Amino acid sequence: MSDAGYDKQQAREAGEIARLLSYVLILLASVGLFVSAAAIPTSRFEKLGAGAFPKIVFAGMALVAVIAIVDALRKIPAGAYGRFACQTVAWAQRRHLVFVSLGALAVYLVLIPVLGFSIASFLFILTLEAVLMPRRPATLLIAVVVALVFSFGLNWLFAEVFSVFLPRGVL
Repeated sequence: MSDAGYDKQQAREAGEIARLLSYVLILLASVGLFVSAAAIPTSRFEKLGAGAFPKIVFAGMALVAVIAIVDALRKIPAGAYGRFACQTVAWAQRRHLVFVSLGALAVYLVLIPVLGFSIASFLFILTLEAVLMPRRPATLLIAVVVALVFSFGLNWLFAEVFSVFLPRGVL
């Protein structure tokens, strides 16, 4: 992989900002869960109430998140915030195959109830192989065979051997 246009220091700063954002999300989740734990009803037999332990845990998480936020703010240089969007876009471009795979998986999950397991799996596997594999006639032939085996073959195996029927779809 080429390092052209890749500055490790700026990438490290962008990683610190991303870590800071995760701390903020953890803080917000902790505060939200603390508030929702306060709504847990108490019985008259408990001194602290059923929501006491969750509130203690979420308060501790919020405290640790605040400490982490302060520490992260101390480490990040002021100019790094302006470069964060560019670094994020560059990071996403370097890992575009991950996003393509996740998008294909999302489409696959939507298509299973419509097309059924076999057809949806065949299309999913063949699409991912076409994106990820080198495109030569031999590899495309292998991709079609693998997609057939792991879609229609797997459906046949489950139906005939295990007597488990995979989703058939509307079509």
